[in-house]
Amino acid sequence: MIDKELLEILVCPQDHTPLCVADEELVAGLNRAITAGQIKNRAGQWVRKTIQGGLVRQDKTFLYPIIDNIPVLLVDDAIPLDQIG
Repeated sequence: MIDKELLEILVCPQDHTPLCVADEELVAGLNRAITAGQIKNRAGQWVRKTIQGGLVRQDKTFLYPIIDNIPVLLVDDAIPLDQIG
């Protein structure tokens, strides 16, 4: 989904740590929670649209969603991963 060379240069816009591609299990779990209306982004807004994938920050605290094959690297749109079990 994400070109390997592009992934090597993408970093978290907040702390500039590397990002890695989220595994399918994490994305599926997030999408179930999004569909159930249980997920908010970092800005506190409900996430209403399921994601195609995501980029996870190195410390595994936030996921930047991939929507329409485009990584959304905005701090406020990051999804805190402590919301899923």
